[in-house]
Amino acid sequence: MIVLASFALVFACLHLARFVLIPVAFAMLLALALAPAVTWVQRRGVHRVAAVLIVVFLVFATLGVVGWIVGQQVSTLANDLPRYRDNIRQKIADVRVFGRGGSIEKVQETVKEVTTEIQKDDKGRPPAKPPVAVVATDPTLPLERVASIVEMAATVGLMMVLVVFMLVERHELRNRLIRLFGHGRISITTRALDEATSGIIRYLLMQSLVNGSFGVAVALGLFFLGVPYPFLFGVLAGLLRFIPYVGTWMAALLPIALSLAVFPGWTKPLLVVALFAVLEPLIYAVVEPLLYGHTIGISQTALLVAVAFWTWLWGPVGLILATPVTVCMIVLGKYVPDLDFIVTLVTDRPALTTDVAYYQRLIAMDREEAAEIIESELPRLGVPGIYDEVMVPALNYARRDRERDALSDEQFEFVVRTSREIVDEVVAPTAPLADSVRGRIVGCPGRDEADEVALRMLASVLAPAGVVVEAVSSERLAAEVVALVESTSPACICVATLPPGGLAHTRYLVKRLHARLGDGCVVVGRWGSGHPAEDPGGLLAAGANRVGTSIAATRDHVLEMLPLTTAPAEPVMRRSA
Repeated sequence: MIVLASFALVFACLHLARFVLIPVAFAMLLALALAPAVTWVQRRGVHRVAAVLIVVFLVFATLGVVGWIVGQQVSTLANDLPRYRDNIRQKIADVRVFGRGGSIEKVQETVKEVTTEIQKDDKGRPPAKPPVAVVATDPTLPLERVASIVEMAATVGLMMVLVVFMLVERHELRNRLIRLFGHGRISITTRALDEATSGIIRYLLMQSLVNGSFGVAVALGLFFLGVPYPFLFGVLAGLLRFIPYVGTWMAALLPIALSLAVFPGWTKPLLVVALFAVLEPLIYAVVEPLLYGHTIGISQTALLVAVAFWTWLWGPVGLILATPVTVCMIVLGKYVPDLDFIVTLVTDRPALTTDVAYYQRLIAMDREEAAEIIESELPRLGVPGIYDEVMVPALNYARRDRERDALSDEQFEFVVRTSREIVDEVVAPTAPLADSVRGRIVGCPGRDEADEVALRMLASVLAPAGVVVEAVSSERLAAEVVALVESTSPACICVATLPPGGLAHTRYLVKRLHARLGDGCVVVGRWGSGHPAEDPGGLLAAGANRVGTSIAATRDHVLEMLPLTTAPAEPVMRRSA
């Protein structure tokens, strides 16, 4: 309840103080966007205050000229619209002819009949005609218009003054923020400010360049199509494209509507629709990736939610401010531990690492999606990498959860069985086979079927080097394993044991093997145990020649210990009953 009350209070303050916060937010964005230009002017020997005044004057003068031209064209357009009444009537008539006698007309008639029946009184009589309303003109209306104009002018003036002072004192403002939030955490606060400012500046500059290019392309396209006022619609297209996803099509409505009114027939309006339908995918698929890529670090769903939220909170202005404000929230969540949930909810980074996502699909008993994860990551990680970074950690998680009674026997068996199938059917076939056999080793699982699956992984990474692995069943006792090793005389023995647990049994088995084999090759694979250690669990002291903490390292140890002998090739792994 306290958390909900806190959020409600924050939202209420943001809404009630919007008349002050919106100019401040816009001033901050403009100051960030203009800071590189001010720095560039300063490096030419101009004083900081003079550089700020020059840049701000040029920017606002340009905006004023553009706004004046747009206003003149809007006024001219409003005066010209009555000339296009005949075309508008013809388009309406065409639409009526299209719907006459068809499904549209039938739906209209049905709706009209239902509405008439609903409006009848208890005696079945049709409703009386409503009286004609007489609306008196409000004499205060002109005063309200003047007040709104004065309010808008005051907001723009306040914004200009704030931009000037923020640019002049930007270093002082940065130092005050560090003093306020960075006491004892100067390095973290500095990184957060740098990341926030660089991210927002890059977003604003790149978006301005992209949207400006889009507006120029729209203006040129409409000019060549003969649509009146192409400059007006180009400016609107560039501005409205700052609104994610819907801004482009909002900008397209006006030129499409005007083309319907101006041109006879349907050819030019359809060409205007085609212009926007071609330009938007071209900008999105070609121009944006060349400049900064598709993403700004926010997931698509989260950005839509942010746009809806800030629009609800601050109205149409929230459409423009949604993306930069969300970027600031992401940076804040990265460096404030209590707000790290924002990063999880908003960023476009995967919520789960690959190994956790793979394990989650296994315990959900979804073999298909688990196999898809392995197939998608296999080209990037390679065979040893997919084992060490994805599949072995998943077996570690399964064993850990089973010991905590967080995983049922059925789920554990599914994890082990599916991992074996994925190794045999998805990963192992991608490993090339050697033309000759370099040596044969015996693979001994340390405890259970999960260790057997890990041995199959080792066999597939040893196959390209010509090493055949003969796996011993996990059901065999230590004495039986020792007897088998003595009878087969392998070039090397590899004992696989996955954490957690299993060290006591592994040490005992290694001691028995060392006692019988003397200086024979005994390699232990303690896979998924974390950082390499000199002697994890006393395995080297028990008689192991090498201990590998990953499948790749264990492969290297085995190849290092094997003699350089060759024989005809044969299956890379055999199972001993």
